[in-house]
Amino acid sequence: MEYIEFTGKTVDDALTNATVKLGVTSSEIKYEVVEQGSNGFLGIGSKDAIIKVTVASNANPKDVATDFLNGVFEAMQLEVNITIDFDEVENSLSIDLAGPEMGVLIGKRGQTLDSLQYLTNLAVNRTSENYTRVKIDTEDYRRRRKETLENLARNMASKVKRTKKSVTLEAMNPYERRIIHSALQNDNNVTTHSEGEEPYRYVVITLKK
Repeated sequence: MEYIEFTGKTVDDALTNATVKLGVTSSEIKYEVVEQGSNGFLGIGSKDAIIKVTVASNANPKDVATDFLNGVFEAMQLEVNITIDFDEVENSLSIDLAGPEMGVLIGKRGQTLDSLQYLTNLAVNRTSENYTRVKIDTEDYRRRRKETLENLARNMASKVKRTKKSVTLEAMNPYERRIIHSALQNDNNVTTHSEGEEPYRYVVITLKK
């Protein structure tokens, strides 16, 4: 097992330096203290703390996600309560966020929440041998957004039937496009398909011939 040495005024400082330089969370590393460090007398003869660090290959996904998200929210100066459920059968993490400023985390059409989910997914699976799926939600946004998109799909389908003209929806991510397709898959009068290039790909609803 290969170890890398890191230093700091204290062991905690050395750990912080290690996580920053290695691009990992504290749950993803194992370390040994080589030198505790000391302040000396009036600053004379002080010694830095020294630790030997290696990246763990079996870090707990739940701990990794918690450490990563806490770091993000601390940097954003947001007060967020994190609740995580780990499904061992599905090997998935369901993360719920709560706090006074959740609108900031949701962002326009959920884009910030999607980005946070993507980055957490990367952090959790960086050193994991088995892929862990990460799902992040707050204030039941995912369900509410799904209902909004399903209603949009049905309303636009009605417009297509009434006007006999195709309707092009706004650009959506793959998950939201699937919701539109699914909502109208059993409609006998219209059909859906996607056009464009990511991240500007969109759904077109047309009348069946």
